[in-house]
Amino acid sequence: MNAVEIESALSELALQTFDAAEFPFAFLAAFGNKETTLKRLRTGNNNASDVPGAVLQRNNIHIAVCEPGNVGDTLKALHGSAATTKAKAKFILATDGQTLEAEEMASGETIACDYADFPDHFGFFLALAGISTIKEIKDNPIDVRATGRLNKLYVELLRENPDWATEERRHDMNHFMARLVFCFFAEDTDIFNGEGLFTRTVEQMGERDGSNTHQVLSEIFRAMNVKIEERTDTRPRLPSWADQFPYVNGGLFSGSTEVPRFTRMARTYLLHAGNLNWKEINPDIFGSMIQAVADDEERGALGMHYTSVPNILKVLNPLFLDDLREQLEAAGDNKAKLLNLRKRMARIRVFDPACGSGNFLVIAYKQMRAIEAEINRRRDEAHLGSDIPLTNFRGIELRDFPAEIARLALIIAEFQCDVLYRGQQDALAEVLPLNSQNWIICDNALRLDWLSLMDVHRTGVKLVTDDLFGAPVKQTEINFDNEGGEIYICGNPPYKGSQTQTKDQKADLESVFNPYGISSKQIDYVGGWFMKAAAFSAVTKAESAFVSTNSVCQGRIVPLLWPKIFEVGSFIRFAHTSFKWANLASKNAGVTVAIVGLSTETSKKRRLYDSSADGELIVREAANITPYLTIGENIVVHGQRSSVSGLTEMSFGNMPVDGGNLLLSAEEIPLLSLSPPESDQFLRRIYGSAEFIRGLVRYCLWITDEALPRAMGIRAIRERIDSVKSMREASKDSGTRDMAKRAHQFREMNHATHHTLILPGVSSEGREYLPVGLLDNRSVVSNLAFALYDAPLWNMALIASRLHLIWIGTVCGKMKTDFRYSNTLGWNTFPVPLLTEQNKADLTTCAENILLAREAHFPATIADLYDPEKMPDNLRHAHKRNDEVLERIYIGRRFRNDTERLEKLFDLYTKMTTVKGQPLAAVKKRKKA
Repeated sequence: MNAVEIESALSELALQTFDAAEFPFAFLAAFGNKETTLKRLRTGNNNASDVPGAVLQRNNIHIAVCEPGNVGDTLKALHGSAATTKAKAKFILATDGQTLEAEEMASGETIACDYADFPDHFGFFLALAGISTIKEIKDNPIDVRATGRLNKLYVELLRENPDWATEERRHDMNHFMARLVFCFFAEDTDIFNGEGLFTRTVEQMGERDGSNTHQVLSEIFRAMNVKIEERTDTRPRLPSWADQFPYVNGGLFSGSTEVPRFTRMARTYLLHAGNLNWKEINPDIFGSMIQAVADDEERGALGMHYTSVPNILKVLNPLFLDDLREQLEAAGDNKAKLLNLRKRMARIRVFDPACGSGNFLVIAYKQMRAIEAEINRRRDEAHLGSDIPLTNFRGIELRDFPAEIARLALIIAEFQCDVLYRGQQDALAEVLPLNSQNWIICDNALRLDWLSLMDVHRTGVKLVTDDLFGAPVKQTEINFDNEGGEIYICGNPPYKGSQTQTKDQKADLESVFNPYGISSKQIDYVGGWFMKAAAFSAVTKAESAFVSTNSVCQGRIVPLLWPKIFEVGSFIRFAHTSFKWANLASKNAGVTVAIVGLSTETSKKRRLYDSSADGELIVREAANITPYLTIGENIVVHGQRSSVSGLTEMSFGNMPVDGGNLLLSAEEIPLLSLSPPESDQFLRRIYGSAEFIRGLVRYCLWITDEALPRAMGIRAIRERIDSVKSMREASKDSGTRDMAKRAHQFREMNHATHHTLILPGVSSEGREYLPVGLLDNRSVVSNLAFALYDAPLWNMALIASRLHLIWIGTVCGKMKTDFRYSNTLGWNTFPVPLLTEQNKADLTTCAENILLAREAHFPATIADLYDPEKMPDNLRHAHKRNDEVLERIYIGRRFRNDTERLEKLFDLYTKMTTVKGQPLAAVKKRKKA
């Protein structure tokens, strides 16, 4: 379920005849509860309510239907209910079918409304579906409702007009939807004369079955492309009902006026959408809400593209808005300084090269208009029009529908700002005809020349079309108003890790990085935008900031991407360390992102934004911000063949290369018909990541060269060895063919004399610690895990620490959302202070305590024990004690947060790997020479 689907379900529920007995279950169904869950509640099995007739869903909501007039008293009863507290209900709700009241228990926020109006408050209840409440949605539901209505209309029209769903006609369909959006907005904001002119005309002039709706719309659209003074000469003549509509121009209604055919249902959806109050539409929300409407693959994810205003401002504020506000504050009431600031703002260009439906551009425009309005107020010039040209807000978007919506969203934002700061009359006087310039480009941003688009060299771009919304959509040659200003590049480009990129996307990255001699095979798609922005800034004065998965500041990407960005002259001026970027998806955990701002202006302050444990924003000024988003020198961590700290060697486990013949499940063991001595000699437990973490049981044949004759005397084993030999001999790899000579063995035959420390190669990011373990000397570690053979136990304390987890997450990176371990890049680079014998003894005790705490919960698996919501208290305490002992070795106290941990680790790593300011590897190389 997403927000659009929830709003639609609640609206349908409110229209139905009120059923007191059924309402609680229908309400819960609207938030995605399955019928099996509702059935258990109906039968009372899971209903722990102590209020007569009420329904209580644990960890969710306590609902009661009451007699007319008793809603307030019933809500009080729910609030005072012991069951509400015990079940940790997030909400309480009471209704009598006439009114409805509800309260959010954590915040104490309440709503009270007529029953028919409760869908207006759907945003209040989104937490019931696991969706984080977003203030803009909560305060103004029109955007979600409009999205839902338009989506239903779009789907119904494509069903009736399948030819409009083809690639050839998709642009026509999207253009038609953009026209509708403008008409809905215009009729509710007096841009069209008469209240509800568009929807009313369609309703009055169209047949109820929708048979002529396409003709009515076509005539309306035709009218809005003809100037008033030319209408008397227009042939065919416009009908009188169409003649009421103004001349709009801007290309929105030029070209073909063909409209898809309507069914009765499509007409109904159109009227439902038109009857909403579009005056309240929020362009910075609405655009991203509906951009999935026109995308077959994304239509089921309506609203999931929504980016909250606070998150967008995390990019725009430090990029340039904070500076403008500081200048406004410094100007005070000095009219000359205020005028200079206004002139500066009029020349600022904001450029989003992955603009989608224009969120970043719209927010930037609205924020700048607010600052400009305050300047005009202080200068006693509130009557003035804006000097900030809409066409200075440029964007590139690959898909045409979001690009059209971005232009429309900016037009709506401009009109709303004019109404707010200048008044309705002045706004209406200037809104039509629309500006015909096409400043949102539909094209591939990684293939375009950004310098040409932004007219950096002042060659004078030319306007080659008067069509805002029509062909050619790739037009980039638009003159800038107020030349010579600053350029700020921003946005939220597509992330796409190297494993999920399409062939075309890989080619896009190659086109960006090949000129720099960089292999882009391991670089995330978003890395292309960072490189293009840095290259742009090397030619002209510009600053940039992008939202990105934090993977561009972790692992193997860092040595590939960031040295070249620094080499072309950019540095990290500000950054937000990792945080969750949530959307409107149900049960959405949000992707972990970082915000990185680049600049070439060395005079500007550098700031690192971080969050405390309780979510409070921490801002620190820095001499330099590293590519790992810490404060310090720009060091890049490279893999090492041996530990910089002199730690025990860590290696991959043993690779079978056996076609499955040397590995056995527990069920296959009896089929070998081995005697106890033979089992003891030839069989061993084998552990990879899954076996160690989830407790899976697997065995392997472990045969030394000396024992081979005896093993070959056992038919079942001999057959397996022969199968391994055949498989290896048939391989195209010469190394594998060579291994056929010892088909009885794994590629490696590493084992311990006393014990082995095992560490899985991949571990869930949800775990607070890496799941390292201790195995006996008969256990085999497969190539799906790492092993330390006969390592002192204090090594386990290092691996099991929060310090090591943070280091691995940063320098090794992640596979999807899981920690990806590397012995050369993670373990061998891990900086550890010189340990005393007492330090090692203390850490050994810590490791023993962790093992004992696990043992107390046998047979619980590592997966069970390290589930963050179920981790036993004694195990958590053992880990915290281990963290305290280790961190005191580093700095004499516990670290305050992960950022402080990283900064200490990088500082220590820098000292360990440099000699007199030179990288240690380079010094060693010179000595050998």
